[in-house]
Amino acid sequence: MKTATDVAHCDDLMKALEGFRGYAAPVLDRWGTCLAVRLTAGCRLLVAGNGGSAAQAQHLSAELVGRYRDDRPPFSALALHADTSATTAIANDYGVQEMFARQVCAHGRAGDVLMLMSTSGASANLLVAAKEAHRVGMTVWALTGPAPNPLESTADERLCVDAATSATVQELHLVAVHMLCEAFDRTVERGGRAGEDAP
Repeated sequence: MKTATDVAHCDDLMKALEGFRGYAAPVLDRWGTCLAVRLTAGCRLLVAGNGGSAAQAQHLSAELVGRYRDDRPPFSALALHADTSATTAIANDYGVQEMFARQVCAHGRAGDVLMLMSTSGASANLLVAAKEAHRVGMTVWALTGPAPNPLESTADERLCVDAATSATVQELHLVAVHMLCEAFDRTVERGGRAGEDAP
């Protein structure tokens, strides 16, 4: 039996989804295409988030190292929270705000992409990681909740999901991950080259 809570949650999701396709699709198509070109050339993706966003980050890295739908070569993608020994050691020795930045310094290279996921866009450890990524010459993408927020203003590119609750933002972040993977795989099928209609 449906409850008022069930209905409200679904209504929030449907309302947010109505506009999402229009403003998100061009960004995610561009990101997926760019990421395929870079990873095919030997660059890598580093991705980070906290809590539920950490789960989304790991979901994305799994799709790229494994596969999204069809079989294809694996690509280098690291979810920075997944190395629990490193993250806990860094948090213990340097503070939680450094747990991603120090890994960015260790693993990131010029030309790599750092994708940061946050429903609030205000996580201090992600902001420090973005600063470190820029220092080493990486491109920073932010996938956040509603703008304005500190993370989206720090990133090179951003997709700010317009939704009323953190739960709905996270649900649309998963949709965004899959849309990005669709664009990534299309570009890989073309041999890692952007299409003629790509931006």
